[in-house]
Amino acid sequence: MKNLKVSLAWQILLAMVLGILLGSYLHYHSDSREWLIANLLSPAGDIFIHLIKMIVVPIVISTLIVGIAGVGDAKQLGRIGAKTILYFELITTVAIILGITLANVFQPGSGIDMSQLATVDISKYQNTTAEVQSHAHGLMGTILSLVPTNIIASMAKGDMLPIIFFSVLFGLGLSSLPATHREPLVTVFRSISETMFKVTHMVMRYAPVGVFALIAVTVANFGFASLWPLAKLVLLVHFAIIFFALVVLGIVARLCGLSIWILIRILKDELILAYSTASSESVLPRIIEKMEAYGAPASITSFVVPTGYSFNLDGSTLYQSIAAIFIAQLYGIDLSLWQEIVL
Repeated sequence: MKNLKVSLAWQILLAMVLGILLGSYLHYHSDSREWLIANLLSPAGDIFIHLIKMIVVPIVISTLIVGIAGVGDAKQLGRIGAKTILYFELITTVAIILGITLANVFQPGSGIDMSQLATVDISKYQNTTAEVQSHAHGLMGTILSLVPTNIIASMAKGDMLPIIFFSVLFGLGLSSLPATHREPLVTVFRSISETMFKVTHMVMRYAPVGVFALIAVTVANFGFASLWPLAKLVLLVHFAIIFFALVVLGIVARLCGLSIWILIRILKDELILAYSTASSESVLPRIIEKMEAYGAPASITSFVVPTGYSFNLDGSTLYQSIAAIFIAQLYGIDLSLWQEIVL
């Protein structure tokens, strides 16, 4: 009898279900909830998140340097970069328009009794608000944030944009060296990249445990009752993301001669894992690996995927555009179309 092998997707789905069941039980049993969360569940979930963060930076640096050095032509890299940024800008604009349109059509914030909503202390966000209102988050602040003053510090903090900037410059510098000087170092970084992909496979074996713990903690702390008043918002955000993925990205895939269903089948494990952990970091290494395995050039994959991780957050864009209008509707604030766009 052959050994029964369960795919990672099914393992994660099962872990989600079990996590929801345990979290639902603990939500109504406070005597055992606090101890289990503090001593077992939270550490188990945090270990998984830490493992993911541990492997992301070395994979991004090594694959990006190998990819850029492999292109070997600054002009060609410039063309790839220009097309990438243009695509990110266009598709993000579509996400904003879709989010604003759906929020105005379905009115998720209308008719909600605010007394039913759970309240939290927001004083801890005052410093964040002041920071956002300052010039640090303006155009020049964003540009300055791309250039690291200390790449080691950026790596330690996991600041992806400075890491990408440094890796691109390093790759360009490496590609300009004579082959006799360039190839040994490219081989080293390629070996690092391949080694880190092996490490990723090891970490993914722990993914079901991490997902189980993270889901259980979330459900145990908040339960489902607190979500009922927000059901319309939750359903609308999920509908928007599914519509965007199947229709908007489906059209993009078709224009590229691909089927969105094939891409979903290829990336099903990563989609489930990212959804269950609410973290795109958890799937970044595997997406790079899978795209290369299915024929995408390494020089493009190693540049586009990490850059998209920082610049092309369409799901987050959809959520934020809907949530901002939801809050305005909740408080009865009538926003003009221009105010919604600026917001």
